Amino acid sequence: MSLKLTLVNFLDAFKRVRRRILTILDATGIVAALAGFLLLIYQVGFEHTARQIDHIHQAYNIILLFVLISNLAGLGLKKWKARTMKLRLAELVLIPLIIFLLDIRTGFPGFTSPGTILFNLLSHNLAVYAVLIAVLIIEISTSTLSLSNRSINPALLFVLSFLFIIVFGAGLLMLPTSTYGGLGFTDAFFTSTSAVCVTGLVVVDTATKFTPLGQAFILILIQIGGLGIMTFTSFFGYFFKGGASFGNEFLLKEILNEEKLGEIFNTLLKIVLVTFAIEAAGAILIYLNTDKALFSGRQELLSFSVFHAVSAFCNAGFSTLPGGLYEPGFRYNYTLHYLIAFLIIAGGLGFPIVFNYYRLLRHYLFNLIRRFQGLRNYYHVPNIININTRLVLITTGLLLVTGFTFFFIAEYNHSLTGLSLRGKVAGAFFGSVTARTAGFNTVDMSLFTPATVLFYCLLMWIGASPASTGGGIKTTTFALSVMNVLSLAKGKDRIEVFGREISNDSVRRAFSVVILSFMVIGIAVLMLMVTDGSFGLQRIIFEVISAFGTVGLTLGVTPGLSDAGKWILIVTMFIGRVGTLTLVVSIFRKIRTLHYHYPTESILIN
Repeated sequence: MSLKLTLVNFLDAFKRVRRRILTILDATGIVAALAGFLLLIYQVGFEHTARQIDHIHQAYNIILLFVLISNLAGLGLKKWKARTMKLRLAELVLIPLIIFLLDIRTGFPGFTSPGTILFNLLSHNLAVYAVLIAVLIIEISTSTLSLSNRSINPALLFVLSFLFIIVFGAGLLMLPTSTYGGLGFTDAFFTSTSAVCVTGLVVVDTATKFTPLGQAFILILIQIGGLGIMTFTSFFGYFFKGGASFGNEFLLKEILNEEKLGEIFNTLLKIVLVTFAIEAAGAILIYLNTDKALFSGRQELLSFSVFHAVSAFCNAGFSTLPGGLYEPGFRYNYTLHYLIAFLIIAGGLGFPIVFNYYRLLRHYLFNLIRRFQGLRNYYHVPNIININTRLVLITTGLLLVTGFTFFFIAEYNHSLTGLSLRGKVAGAFFGSVTARTAGFNTVDMSLFTPATVLFYCLLMWIGASPASTGGGIKTTTFALSVMNVLSLAKGKDRIEVFGREISNDSVRRAFSVVILSFMVIGIAVLMLMVTDGSFGLQRIIFEVISAFGTVGLTLGVTPGLSDAGKWILIVTMFIGRVGTLTLVVSIFRKIRTLHYHYPTESILIN
């Protein structure tokens, strides 16, 4: 009996030691990955002598050696389970790759022969950079799932993730090789916030101030901000770790608004695949429909196409052209305008709409296959297209038609003057689309009538749809607010639409979002009138609503703002992107249950 007890104690002690060693190895891997990434940023962000470059590459070898040791030791100590096979496979791929890299770079043990395909591929410095970035992605993604648990407020985690990437992005944009002539902290932070919050307001010209490296950083910030850093890290974490705990899934369920815990990874996978597929298709179409004579080569045209496809789908509004799409050579390319417009609409509709129609298409294909198999009974699934999808599509359609009609009539003899009928139609359609949250411009906005400016404020305030890459109070919030007014006017005590009753919780959230948006916009306008009142009330209101709706359209105010004014817009953009209600929820701990009711009384309203 004592021998058995001794054996049990020994096994328990061994498990504790193994866990401690694994913790140290994981920490070593994370530190090595971060050190490698920071060293890479140091190399590309600053000018170096040949001697310094040699020292940097020697440091790369040391870091790769630490990563190799960490993975080899961890591979032997960790348990092999079916759900963690993807992580083990990632390690099994990285370990021989790092061994080959070290062999080529140091000549030890010397079993990689020069001239072979493997030697030629791994002898480039890009191979080292790719491996270091891959290691960092794996380490951060798996650590994100390990750190997240049910006790963390999902709203707070969402807000902090955006804040973190903004600060990090500002640091990248301040690197000497990111800009021509350097960039101050306020301007760098403003640009990073505008990119991550997919706004498009700029205090310096993106085309002339930033180098190709700086523009690449902006593109990455737009992509991460459009989808949310938690989407990326959670996706790679699931992929490499092979799963997550219940606490992780519960947290991601609230962040992604997914109904089923078992569908979280599928939802993440669909979001990433749909995004990259639409952006890739958009980049190809832009490439094919842009005049190649306007660029110095195919590489420059390809960069232009990719940048604008990502910026359009993410509703960012950033452009590598000094005058945006109003630049000579682009302002009359109506095919390009329509392509950008449809990318904006695709990104602004929201992923739930795409997935909803995907389920409908899959349902039709399923029944079609059953029919070919001779099964005549129709497999019926009720309400595949839910109320949310119908509200989003109807509201979006009405806003597009109303915006097009108003813009066409109001600007016919102003900003659309001199264009052909085809040009006026394209300009009015693009103006209706971009005003909601995109920020691109194909006409001279200084020619806008006061009525158009006011109408644009309304469209920018409404914005895109929920769970999309756009901002604003969202189309469903606006629709629920209007339906609530109509319901009260008819004497109803609830909102009914398409044979369904809208939950009271949805109505309360919509009301809260509307009120909070007015408060944020009002405070920002008041503060800007104090710091930069010389621009006039109308232009400041337009600028604030553009920042809050993450639209990016401007009447020329942003570049001339004082530093205090820039920070006011930075906060406004941030609040507009993460959401006013999300920000408030992140501050307070959510009360899950209320087991009591006070006596009810009515309040006089009018």
